[in-house]
Amino acid sequence: MPITHLTYQQIDKTKWDDCIENADNGLIYGYSFYLDSMAKNWEGLVLNNYDAVMPLTWNKKYGVHYLYQPPFTACLGAFGKNISAELLNQFLKAIPVKYKYWDIYFNAGNFFKLPGFNLYERSNYLLNLNDSYEILYAAFRDNIKRNIKKIEQYGLTVKKNIDFKDAINLSKAQATEFSDLKDADYSNFEKLCRLLYQKQKSTTYGVFTKDGQLVAAAVFFFSHKRAYYILVGNHPNGKTLGASHALINAFIRDHAGENMILDFEGSDISSLAFFYSSFGAGEEKYSAIRLNKLPAPLKWLKK
Repeated sequence: MPITHLTYQQIDKTKWDDCIENADNGLIYGYSFYLDSMAKNWEGLVLNNYDAVMPLTWNKKYGVHYLYQPPFTACLGAFGKNISAELLNQFLKAIPVKYKYWDIYFNAGNFFKLPGFNLYERSNYLLNLNDSYEILYAAFRDNIKRNIKKIEQYGLTVKKNIDFKDAINLSKAQATEFSDLKDADYSNFEKLCRLLYQKQKSTTYGVFTKDGQLVAAAVFFFSHKRAYYILVGNHPNGKTLGASHALINAFIRDHAGENMILDFEGSDISSLAFFYSSFGAGEEKYSAIRLNKLPAPLKWLKK
């Protein structure tokens, strides 16, 4: 099974996107337009005539090429039909040797133990929305139900299709202390949001106080019968009001009964994992890798 390394210019994006669209493990992050929007640079590994593909998102620093995970891109890895441990192993061995450092996340369809590669586990949380809202709500933990009821007590209003910029600015304002995202990353993400909106593959929700203050917001993307909880913003004033609980509940209520999975995009952080599981979401394992082949004088930079 020949795997070919293609530069960005050599990739047939139509065939690439057809592979992502029809892959057993297809995800929105793998589409060429998504990679074009969020990756500094990318190229790909292709099996046969685009039977399976693996994007290589890369950058260069101090003359060293490395693989990294782009912003707002929960996972990548190999996409296609019947991805096996053997095939994933072949993909990883086909990564060009010029990439001296890897820090990348694989999708859940790549969750294998591979000899020769030290993969580690990460956690995601998924909620199947195909039941009625009443059944889904019954699975919420009691603390979630109590917080949802606060929306009436405090006069909060949930609105759909708020401006992307407002949702992004709220998230950005609260992320400055723990995120290394740059202004350019948010700008690229906003352009991606608007592109997907034109394709009817994105929406926003916002929670407002009686005074019109936006206290919680989220951007959702859609593909492969999946809704991605891609960006979240919470104002400190909304945390005690149950604003984020009300927002997620509104999305679940709007999409209950659909053949769709709500993908919470994580998390390995125990408090967030508990929060997502409180809506009845179940854990999904996926894998990641850090591989350091840097020259000895540079190895310490990436410990």
